[in-house]
Amino acid sequence: MPDDQERHEQSRHGFVVLPDRGNTIWRALAQRVALGVGIIAVTVLLVYLDRNGYVDSNDPTGKINLADSIYYTTVTLSTTGYGDIAPVAEHSRLISAFVITPLRIAFLVLLIGTTLEVAAAQGRRMLRIARWRRHMSDHVVIVGYGTKGRSAAETLVNNGISREDIVVVDKGGAAVSDAHADGLAVVTGDATRSGVLQRAGVERATQVIITTDRDDSNVLSTLTVRQLNAGAYIVAAVREHENAPLMKQSGANSVITSSDAVGRLLGLSSLSPTLGTVMEDLLTYGEGLEVAERDLLVSEVGQQPQTLPDQVIAVVRDETVYRYFDPTVTQLARGDRLIVVRPAKELPWAPRPGTHGEETDLDET
Repeated sequence: MPDDQERHEQSRHGFVVLPDRGNTIWRALAQRVALGVGIIAVTVLLVYLDRNGYVDSNDPTGKINLADSIYYTTVTLSTTGYGDIAPVAEHSRLISAFVITPLRIAFLVLLIGTTLEVAAAQGRRMLRIARWRRHMSDHVVIVGYGTKGRSAAETLVNNGISREDIVVVDKGGAAVSDAHADGLAVVTGDATRSGVLQRAGVERATQVIITTDRDDSNVLSTLTVRQLNAGAYIVAAVREHENAPLMKQSGANSVITSSDAVGRLLGLSSLSPTLGTVMEDLLTYGEGLEVAERDLLVSEVGQQPQTLPDQVIAVVRDETVYRYFDPTVTQLARGDRLIVVRPAKELPWAPRPGTHGEETDLDET
């Protein structure tokens, strides 16, 4: 993972940071350093235990101590070899030839390999980013990876969107670590700058979710996204209700007022705890009930919304949402989409329409 200074540089320049796969380069380097220290320690131990088989030409007694053993090990493994300390006993020379020499070779290979690994890791990183940029299209960009952004990403993944099709744009810090932990690619930088958004491939994205903690930043990000991509579907969050019209004018297709939504849920829970429980259930993925949108099945064309197995609460026709009781959608027609409330978990004895490969009206030729 990048250190704080590196993250600061990335946040300024809009670096692309892809999630790590397997061991990181820093973990690999740590393992190599530990192995190198181990080789040095083993060699020092061998020399010190056999210190009577060595002679120090700079010492009047010719004896070597622990410090001499460490010195001899470092100059030997690094192939410097000053020659002031040398093995003189026959068994010491054999140990040097058949044990210490292989350790020296292993240490040099480790040293060179570590240098090459650092260079290769940088090259692989650049290749991964280039490959990622070539293949990134029709994806989802999430601006801001706080609580709202992370919940949005989790909802997308739980509903079938691949993690590889989600890109996070954030200024860095803890958000980058959180996004990496969730397996998402991150572009660090200010999302109000077109260069940062271009690195996230906004011009090729199909959807953009904007969830920073500042309404002014959300408005500027929305304007910039709309300038780069006129066809993207933009969902933006605002903290204050009075900023919602401004967000719409900036180009957002859908605006969620976070403070109002939380306040309404708190009020409902206060007035009716059971109603608050149901609303929370509808907003929680994978448990109890869920709100979903699905295609109309062939067998459902011409029927009334109230007669379907799913609890239909709205019908989408020609990009307009109608309540299920609206006279306009008394009979369902081809091309309609249904907003339904249904069990979050599919049970064998209660299959949900549209989840078993049934033919939809859009499949008809």
